[in-house]
Order: sequence, then structure tokens, then C-alpha cells
Amino acid sequence: MEWFEALALLLGSILVLMAVGMPVALAFLAANIIGAWVFMGGERGISALLNNGFGSLTKFALVPIPLFLLMGEVFFYTGLGARMFNAIDRLLGKLPGRLSYVTVLGGTGFSTLSGSSMGSTALLGSLMVPEMTARGYKKYMSIGPILGTGGLAIIIPPSALAVLLATLAQIDVGALLIAGIIPGLILAGFYIGLIWLQTRIDPEAAPAYEVEPMAFGEKMKLLLRDVVPMLSVMVIIVAMMVGGIVTPSEAAAFGALGVIVLAIAFRCLTWEAMKKSIVGALRVTLMAYLIVFGSATFSQLLAFSGASRGLIRWATGFELDPIMMLIVMFGVLLLLGMFMEQISMMLLTVPVFFPLAQTLGFDPIWFGLIMLLSLEISFTTPPFGLLLFVMKGVAPPGTTMRDIYTAAFPYMGCALLLVILLVIFPQLALWLPGL
Repeated sequence: MEWFEALALLLGSILVLMAVGMPVALAFLAANIIGAWVFMGGERGISALLNNGFGSLTKFALVPIPLFLLMGEVFFYTGLGARMFNAIDRLLGKLPGRLSYVTVLGGTGFSTLSGSSMGSTALLGSLMVPEMTARGYKKYMSIGPILGTGGLAIIIPPSALAVLLATLAQIDVGALLIAGIIPGLILAGFYIGLIWLQTRIDPEAAPAYEVEPMAFGEKMKLLLRDVVPMLSVMVIIVAMMVGGIVTPSEAAAFGALGVIVLAIAFRCLTWEAMKKSIVGALRVTLMAYLIVFGSATFSQLLAFSGASRGLIRWATGFELDPIMMLIVMFGVLLLLGMFMEQISMMLLTVPVFFPLAQTLGFDPIWFGLIMLLSLEISFTTPPFGLLLFVMKGVAPPGTTMRDIYTAAFPYMGCALLLVILLVIFPQLALWLPGL
């Protein structure tokens, strides 16, 4: 069988099974069994493939996923997240567009602690949009910052999706997590600049209102009590990873423990909150592990059938400039993002794109961050970006999908600008891991 026939059989089986409504992880598993039967000699091939798949689940690099998820769930269910938002809100005073800035600053902090874009968007949407609507904010000023900031959870550590991508691509988990720090902060800065520009162009988009003034001493007390302890968890675990003191798995354990200790210190850790946190983290972890299992076996089948080797030879045969190939791969991810969710996209593209990127001479950490940014942008790509529908679910009545699309476009532009900067200045991503 030619390489393109093998590729068509494997990808076609997955797409058909997904089209009839089978869950992504199970569709990959079923297609892998079909591929093993065809390419690896029937029952013996299936047995060997399954053994290899179970072996992929025993990697120590997967440990951060449940721990980062638990960390975010505890932060959400204990109310520590809402406490931090309220503090930032009061600290900003009468600043024009204050609640939009609160969304970006508080959302960036929440993203670092939750690692979940959907969780961050749901929290920000339910917490901030009703308040901003009541204050007369236009929809693009209330919805846009939430959609933009929700995607920051993908690239700012700790990010469960970054751990999953690094595991699937077999690259250094810690290096990919650290690589996202500077670009993530730059992107948050772009968002703040965008809000400033929007309030200057249309002051009525975010009407000012009176707030109770606070003395400097009160502000410092609020900052030290309700903001610094939350952010210090992220700063400490990132510093320990950068310093080589701990591995990503150990950093995740310290992070989860740190958030639990904070919840105890603030007397907001209850059995009910802990139960919800564990159940939520376990549910997503099981899905992630199924995905790792399916992807590992799929990658082996692509290699065994010759499909990945043939595809790379075909793609590099066009003699395109490496940057043009990068644009093509980026475009494919944006196109897929219109119809698929991020984990499905990773499963389909990582086994093909990373070997191709290696052939083109791209640094794997740099390329991994570019891919994470493309996944972030595709979260808000119309018509079916996942965060668009999460926002629709928590937005006030009367909010149309057109309102949400319009609010998302400027923030997608900021993310695209960051991608261009990373292409021109790769050290923005590689300097910290290089330490």
C-alpha cells in the first residue's frame, strides 16, 4: 500500500467515526485497531500496539496534568479566584475601562493558576460580564477581554494543554512550560494596550463611574492579603523550574499543595469544594490519558505504515522556504480550529507536524509554542471556536454570536502579532529555557 493510501485509511477512519458521533479518544482507538490489523499482521499487531499504548501512559512527564488540573479546580471552587478579582477591582480605582483591565489582569492571574481556558472563560464570563453590562459597557469591551484572556491559560504556565502537547510531541515538558512565560506576559500587555486604545477611540464604550476611594495603606493591605499570596504560588513554582530545583511534575505537586494551603489559611477549604475539585480534575485527566494512549499508538502506525515518512518527503519536495511551510502548517491549524476542538487537532497534527518541523530545522520548543498559540487563536476562530460557545453560555440574554465574533477579532489580531514577533525574534521563547 502506498503511503498516501495508508494515510487516507488511517485519517479517513478517524474522521468517519468522529462524524457519526463517536468520542474523539474512542475514534482514535478504533481507527488504531483497524490500522494495526491491516499493517501489523492482525491479532498479534493489535496486541503489540496496545502494549505500546499502555507503556506510553507510564511516563513520569504525564504527572503534572492531574496536579495542575487539581490546582485550578481548588482555586475556582474555594473562591480564591473571586477574592483575587475583587481585590484587583478595588485597587484600580477610577481608571477608564477599569473592569476591562480587571478582566485582563485578574484573568492572567487566574489563567496561571487554573491552566484551563474553558474554566477561565466560564469564571470570567459569569463574574464580570453581568457587572460590566450593568455599568453600561459595550459588548466588545466586556466580552472581548474575556475571550482573549481565556486563551492565555494555554501558554502561561502551569498549562495542562502544554504538558499534553509536550508529551505527545516527545519534547521537554519543563522547557515548553517556561518558554510560554515571556510571550504570555507580552500578550497580556498587548491586551491592555488594546483596551487603552479602545477607550480612547470611544470613551462611551466603558463609561466611568464613582468608586469609593481607598487610602494607600488600605490598598497595600488588600494587595498583600488577596493578590500577592495567589500569584506567589505561580511565581514560586516557575522559579523552581527555571532554577532546576524541581522537575515539572514536582512543581505541579508543590503548586497543588500551595493552593490547598492558601485555601486552608483563608478558611475557605470545605469538603464539598474539595470533592468537586477532585471530581473535576479526575474527569479531565481520564480524558487526557485516553488521548495520550490514542495518539501514541496512532504515531506508531503512521511510522510503521510509512505514511509519516511519505508525507514528510512529499511536503519537503515542494522546496518551499521553511517560513512558508510554517505559514502553511499554521493555516491548517486555524482552519481545523473552525470545526474541531484543540485536543482533536493535536491528535491529528502532532504526529505529522513535529517530524516535519524537525526536518525543516525548527527548534522543537519554539515550534511547540507557535503551535500552542495557533491552538489559542483557534479557540476563538468562528464559527465553532470552543470559547465562543462557552461565552455564549454565560453571556447575558440578548447577546448574539455576531456580538461575540466581533469582540473576539481584535484579540485574535494581538495573538497573531505575537506569532509574528516570535518568528522574527525566536529568543522571546527560547531565552528562559536556555537558562
